[in-house]
Amino acid sequence: MATKAQESFVFKYGLSVTAACVAETVTYPLDLTKTRLQVQGEHGVKVLDSQGASGRGPKGQLPHRGMLATAVGIVKEEGLRKLWQGVPPALYRHVIYTGCRMSFYEMLREDVFKKNADGGFPVWKASMCGLCAGAMGQFMASPADLVKVNMQMEGKRRLEGKPPRVKNMGHAFRQIVTEAGFLGLWRGWIPNVQRAALVNLGDLATYDTAKHLILRKTSLHDNYVTHSLASVCSGLVAALMGTPADVVKTRVMNQPTKDGKGLLYKGSIDCLVKTVKKEGFLALYKGLLPIWARMAGWSMTFWVSYEHIRRGTGTSAF
Repeated sequence: MATKAQESFVFKYGLSVTAACVAETVTYPLDLTKTRLQVQGEHGVKVLDSQGASGRGPKGQLPHRGMLATAVGIVKEEGLRKLWQGVPPALYRHVIYTGCRMSFYEMLREDVFKKNADGGFPVWKASMCGLCAGAMGQFMASPADLVKVNMQMEGKRRLEGKPPRVKNMGHAFRQIVTEAGFLGLWRGWIPNVQRAALVNLGDLATYDTAKHLILRKTSLHDNYVTHSLASVCSGLVAALMGTPADVVKTRVMNQPTKDGKGLLYKGSIDCLVKTVKKEGFLALYKGLLPIWARMAGWSMTFWVSYEHIRRGTGTSAF
């Protein structure tokens, strides 16, 4: 029987952050690859090859790399360690983001929407909890996400012959505040929150629903097999729902700015419209494969670790 301390907000917060840091470190190269893929074809972005020559094709088109070619290119052109460029702010982000979203979800599930008398939790309730928890957690973590995106693009800027934009995480924070003020740390927060709400609707709601459906409808027990199956489902749904918002978020955050204002897009809607108009609807799913691969890997690593940590510390299962 779990004690009151083991069921507390702070204790569960710490457990979720620990599991998130493990998952983030393992799958981070896929996140970096995804970010690079999403800005390919963006208006005003010039791509250079590994020799520094212009990458325009025979008809003036910018060359596009696939997921594997992008990852290999990063290693060859920038070095293996660059696959983890920007990981510190990514981990700091999860200290806020995942800790909040997981804790908020359980609070909403247990104290606001509440389970049915038979212990069941309807999909619509799980969806509402996921949307709210994801949105609140991401709003609080948006500054760290902005810094992470900026740091992820530094290697590509050097290959394009552009001067470095940020030196490290602290410099990135200071530069943003200097250029746009404290509120500039929330640049791109709207598509960021939109994406997080959709991703968590897919992730938290799907995992919660799939796990308990498997336990009720099959002979499987509450162990790593069930956790793995439920996490695969949650990763796929989260990727399909969140990729368009993720593309918009990345482009809005990565665009050049002047006096704190974006030079390419006025906001998330403007970015969405321009992307579809110039590159087609499928451009909103750029990076889907690495996003799904990362989310599937991230979800499995996180959920299996999280459930195992909860059980190991005597806390009730999720």
